[in-house]
Amino acid sequence: MRRALVLRPEPGNARTCAALRATGVAAVALPLFAIVPHDWPVPDAAGFDALLLTSANAVRHAGAGLHRLSHLPVVAVGEATAVAARAAGLRVAITGDGDAAQAVALAARYPRLLHLAGRDRVAVAGVTAVTVYASDPLAVTVDAVAAARDAVVLLHSRRAAARFVALAGAMSRESVRVAALSAAVAAEAGTGWQAVAVAPRPDDAALVATAVRLAIDP
Repeated sequence: MRRALVLRPEPGNARTCAALRATGVAAVALPLFAIVPHDWPVPDAAGFDALLLTSANAVRHAGAGLHRLSHLPVVAVGEATAVAARAAGLRVAITGDGDAAQAVALAARYPRLLHLAGRDRVAVAGVTAVTVYASDPLAVTVDAVAAARDAVVLLHSRRAAARFVALAGAMSRESVRVAALSAAVAAEAGTGWQAVAVAPRPDDAALVATAVRLAIDP
């Protein structure tokens, strides 16, 4: 059984590691980024029909400004984000399957969406976005990334994939297996790895299950 290397930020990193360990896979936490709040001007709620939330980080780090918008219904990109929104006292009207564009398509009755977003994001067409949190790189050594050898690396985002590739540098890819949250994340990781598998759904549970399958040597 191979160990797994988890690169996502906290607090999600600890949850993913715990889920892996529950299956018998040894998990190594190596966050590449830290999530921090970002000062933001709170728009006039009268100009919007609903909030678009594509990450639970927006709920955790939006601060007091979120309360001024809390009467607006929420369009959540996926179940994890919906759970965080409900825990914060927000009313979730629509929950997508993990894809922002799909969630927006489901929310046709809310044409004026306000996206509470991260600083580094993919723009969602036709949606007004405001930055409420940032994902800042952490100091990670090349030696730490060497733990990927003979392991399964979980990639939760394209940004994490790009930074992992940069840190891995000239390290041989032939002993590394990659579990990616989506096809786009897998593409960002590139080729040459011993194996690459994409989660059937863009959520952590599906990614963990995919990583567990890769961790089992034939």
